[in-house]
Amino acid sequence: MIDLKAARSDPDGFRAALSRKGGVEAFDQLIEADRRWLELVPQVDELRGLTKPKGKPTPEELEQLKQAKVKLQRLEAELADAEATREAALALVPNPPHPDVPDGDSDEDAVELRRVGEPRSIANPRSHLELGRFDMERAARVSGARFGYMIGDTALLALALYRFALDLLGSKGFVPVLPPVLVREEAMFGTGFFPTDKANIYEIASDGLFLTGTSEVALAGLHMSEVLDSKDLPLRYAGYSTCFRREAGAAGKETHGMFRVHQFEKVEMYVYTRPEESWQEHERMVAIEEEILQKLELPYRAVDIPAGDLGAPAARKIDLEVWFPAQERYREVTSCSNTTDFQARRLKVRYRGERGTEPVHTLNGTAAVGRMLLALLENGQQDDGRVVVPEALRQFGAPSELSH
Repeated sequence: MIDLKAARSDPDGFRAALSRKGGVEAFDQLIEADRRWLELVPQVDELRGLTKPKGKPTPEELEQLKQAKVKLQRLEAELADAEATREAALALVPNPPHPDVPDGDSDEDAVELRRVGEPRSIANPRSHLELGRFDMERAARVSGARFGYMIGDTALLALALYRFALDLLGSKGFVPVLPPVLVREEAMFGTGFFPTDKANIYEIASDGLFLTGTSEVALAGLHMSEVLDSKDLPLRYAGYSTCFRREAGAAGKETHGMFRVHQFEKVEMYVYTRPEESWQEHERMVAIEEEILQKLELPYRAVDIPAGDLGAPAARKIDLEVWFPAQERYREVTSCSNTTDFQARRLKVRYRGERGTEPVHTLNGTAAVGRMLLALLENGQQDDGRVVVPEALRQFGAPSELSH
């Protein structure tokens, strides 16, 4: 959530920033709810003082005391309602975007930062379904639409991809984590997926738990309600987990094959850092993502996501999009977001520094995901039907080539 004290002191600045993200209406509702709460607080405090007289009250004072208690009871109820209204409004206000984030609210408004690698010229490119061993039909019988089996060398290639990413992240100071994939509502709210993205989350209602769409949620909750020591920062984690997404709003989008499925695996970076170092950390994480794609020999481009297309927690997000020959376009495979202090305020994660305790900054970024496997297949395809696997993956159990 945003810093409410800062918003009070500079409402026009916040309003201008949030207008780029479509958050002005929610912000104005918050300011109005906060105004009402601030109005009631001194009235309640004054009445509480009147209900605690010094010495033995006179009959007249007793009557005044009785009236004050009745009024106090009414105002305390109003204050509680005002506070609940304010908290609900605060939950709906997104994180203001960084000033350098481009304007706009669609893919077309994203700004390309650079392209790396030259897409190969393939006369008749085949899709990943023709190149790898996937079984969508049998998976549909077992689980329904948009699930799939990975079988044989295709499965080994996927496992090698994740192991490669974890190994590289370990060399960069990230601690590997196998996190829970079922979490409580507090963790979903704390990371900002609730209330805005609830439609895409699978719920286990009988247990009050939710299946996570990214290990970001569990890694963000790892230090929930803790005060970290400044000297321990940054804390860098690499989480590997199975992820689940309903993709409730994905109708009409690209859902062919394994590209957009309900269950997939991912290696996720998550960092807790001091505020003054978070933008430098963001650049570092994007550089790691690019190093991974370069070692995988995948042509890609980096794009700066526009303000209106950012999720509620993100102040800035850089996507890396890999070239898919069968689709003849670049498609997103990694995202790296700086959520500044937005998640930390919700999760109550602070650090103790020279100025006392204050919220940390948190960042998240994709290191490896199933879509990269599909890109490896399509970009490694040969005229004779084989798929050549990059050297970087062979030491982790991947075959040197696949044949379908």
